[in-house]
Amino acid sequence: MRHVLGVLGVLAAGVLLAVSAAMNWRFGFSLGRTEMDGQIYGAASAAADCLKALVPFFFFAAVRNKVWSQAAASALVWVVVTAYSMTSALGHAALNRFDSTGSRAQVAQSYQDLRAELKKAEEQAGWNPQHRPYAVVAGAIDAHKAQAAWKWTSGCKDATSKSEQKYCQQFALLNSELAMAQAGNQSDARISDIKSKLASMEGSTAMSEADPQAKVLTELAAAFFPGVKIENVQMALTIFVALLLEIGSGFGMYVAFSQWRLYDVQAPAAPRMVAADDHTAAAAVAAPVLTPVAVQTKKPRSGANDNKTLDKPIDVPVVAPASIEAQIAEVQTIVERQPEVRAIEAKPAPAKRNIAPETNTERFYKENVEVQDGSSVTATQLYEDYCSWCEAKNKEPSALPSFAREFAELGVKKEKVAGRVRYIGIALKSDLALEEATKPPLFDTVAA
Repeated sequence: MRHVLGVLGVLAAGVLLAVSAAMNWRFGFSLGRTEMDGQIYGAASAAADCLKALVPFFFFAAVRNKVWSQAAASALVWVVVTAYSMTSALGHAALNRFDSTGSRAQVAQSYQDLRAELKKAEEQAGWNPQHRPYAVVAGAIDAHKAQAAWKWTSGCKDATSKSEQKYCQQFALLNSELAMAQAGNQSDARISDIKSKLASMEGSTAMSEADPQAKVLTELAAAFFPGVKIENVQMALTIFVALLLEIGSGFGMYVAFSQWRLYDVQAPAAPRMVAADDHTAAAAVAAPVLTPVAVQTKKPRSGANDNKTLDKPIDVPVVAPASIEAQIAEVQTIVERQPEVRAIEAKPAPAKRNIAPETNTERFYKENVEVQDGSSVTATQLYEDYCSWCEAKNKEPSALPSFAREFAELGVKKEKVAGRVRYIGIALKSDLALEEATKPPLFDTVAA
């Protein structure tokens, strides 16, 4: 599941980075006077945007390694390239938003103009008196011209008698009606044309606001900030889009790659586990020259088996023999001389810490962990013992990832052995106590 999330995060961050790089390339290309100059500026802008995504890796690695000069240089480079990328993202987002809203506003204005023109045309059409259709009036005029009075009056140019004047008046009325019918046809044609244009714009952005998103956000913001304007909301949206691209492309890759723990230190190989006899042989081979050791002798008590420890240890000097066999023989001789002498077992002391333990993990390490060569503890056993310790101390245990990270900072080596994570060179004191408790009792046999 962790790998799936990591891959999805890298893909999403890659898309944001590609979009941001494309915007930077277009912005840089617009700065060139010629096409070649534009290509140069565009390539530099895209490279700077890609560097913006890589700098967080360099910065946090330098901080982890405490190389402060590299960390400062990385921070400076990131600020410069991010500021440059931010300007291009703001310009690109503003240009696209204002262009799109301007186009929609122009279409909406055209729609409103057509509606106003349609209303005016309908009003003008209503001004015409009632009349017959144009074709009917034209037919009536033709029929009127077919009468004999048309010839007598020379086309109503010479009407002398009352009958001829009446005839010409009727002809004038027909011409007037024909003009009204013609004007009505023109008005109808104009109205039909406007309605067809409006019908083609139905359902388009002309029916809505030029910037619906900004309009809705303005109305919502007005409930809390009465003086807010749509221009303020549009500016905030432009800045928000630019921030989305810059932050997403700048830190997206770093956040996505955190699933794979890039900075985890790989532990060295675990030492080979050998038997007790092998340890004895290996110690004999590795140390051909013996050194004087401090031993303690016991002088006899009043009884046969009564032993009491001497107040001071006796130094038994051992001269380095010429061969390993001679060393072993001399050690046996010393043991025979002092049958009740026991060497003090040296245990490696834990590394000294410069500061007192502050976290629960450090206190647990101090109280419940024993440094022991050749031993190892699985991560599960260690965390379960830590939880038991926290419960006994009435403390809230940390989550497993936090505990593992804090424990790794104590310098304990770890390695994955047989599919399980093991911490090398340590043992749990609870396990050691249980092992001592389960051992059968040993009785010393001393001859009377």
